Amino acid sequence: MRIFIKTLFVMVSLSILLTSCEKMVEGINENPNNLVQADIEARLLLTGAQLANTVAQASHTNRIAGMYSGQLIGFQSLYSNIYGYALSTAESDQTWSRTYVGCVPNVRAIRVMVPEDNLMVGICKVMEAHAIGSAASVFGDVPYSEINNPDISDPVFDGQASVFTAVIALLDDAFTDLNGADDRSIDEDIHFSGDKDQWIAAAYTLKARYLLQMKDYAAAYTAAQSGISSYDGNYSFFPIGSAGTTGDKNLYWTMITGSRDGDIGTGNSYLMQLLDAGDPNTRDNAKTIEYARFHYSTCIDDPGANNIGIAAEFEPQELVSFEENTLILAECAARNSGLAAGLVHLNDLRAWLNTGGRLNAAFADSTYLYSPYVAADFANGGIENADGIDDTRAFLREVIEERYVSGFGTFMPFNDVRRLRASDSDLVVPFPLNPGGTQQPERLPYGEIEINANGNIDADPGLYVVTEVNQ
Repeated sequence: MRIFIKTLFVMVSLSILLTSCEKMVEGINENPNNLVQADIEARLLLTGAQLANTVAQASHTNRIAGMYSGQLIGFQSLYSNIYGYALSTAESDQTWSRTYVGCVPNVRAIRVMVPEDNLMVGICKVMEAHAIGSAASVFGDVPYSEINNPDISDPVFDGQASVFTAVIALLDDAFTDLNGADDRSIDEDIHFSGDKDQWIAAAYTLKARYLLQMKDYAAAYTAAQSGISSYDGNYSFFPIGSAGTTGDKNLYWTMITGSRDGDIGTGNSYLMQLLDAGDPNTRDNAKTIEYARFHYSTCIDDPGANNIGIAAEFEPQELVSFEENTLILAECAARNSGLAAGLVHLNDLRAWLNTGGRLNAAFADSTYLYSPYVAADFANGGIENADGIDDTRAFLREVIEERYVSGFGTFMPFNDVRRLRASDSDLVVPFPLNPGGTQQPERLPYGEIEINANGNIDADPGLYVVTEVNQ
């Protein structure tokens, strides 16, 4: 961590941040412009921090998590090796550096520079909670309480649960800041342009996410009630620039049309099987037709193929979403109060999906159907309970499967399978092991740059060590 605590400002360009297989930039501690805090306006640091966090959330390690949760397939080269669980610590360097160099030091610097600006301070707290919370989700124990301290060269690895508790407390602080902030636009905010109400809603969904991962379902439900309530409120990355340019586009598109052309895609992954009406594993039924979402979710692995859905050049990438929030409500309501309570929320999502929600203009005339479910659909012998399990468990199984589909492109499916494997094995989406595998991964490895720099760690514990909250 020495490399991180010495670095305060990292001015990262779009072309570096939004390349699909970025590696640690050389000379990260070098400062050719000799910038000091007084030379930089706080708002100018915000965009770089947000782009760094976008890469951490939606780039290389996210694709690895997609392969390890049955959604993507590695066909050749690097991704073929990773798909077969041959994963080195160097593959986490990008996410590690974007979190601990590109995002957190910069948002903390902003808070120091403009301590009376409640809007900027609140936004920065939400971003830090998002970055560090995601790191704890996928890696387990991570450095947090002692990072960016000039007197500590080797920060300790804090327990996963304590990190979640800390970032939830940070989100609570952010609510106070944002509620007390003046309304104004911030052009440098690439997610919400400074809209404090949207930041508050996104922060509540993040809080609900972390509480869900800790299996505190009652508190998660309470938080999600104040979370993102419409698709327009999604916390997303929006690609920009001219068509055909690189470095500022959808990260799937950048990867598939660039150096990893043909290396990775959805292929016949378990996700695609669920969405394919002709597959034995299809989730289509009398009330559900997934034809449009099947094609929207397809990432073509053929070189030079035209991707017009989730991997389209200008397609936004969801980081925290209405779908996630609504499905947290559905799951937690059912766990806390029974099937009927959860069904209301699931049908809210299905009603939105039945308007073409989550599809882009290329699929406006495509075929889809999401009719509302009724309790009888989850009873023994119902269309969502052919194997005769408890009706509430059948409902929860459907909610988790919907989270699996709706969460494609995020860490949600990977987080869910690990959350549920020990406590709710009957709800886990049953995707198969990748070729050559003998067990499912429980975490991703720490970055090699951290292992080499921090005296508190000698080696990564491995893919198959169950993290604290998933015991």
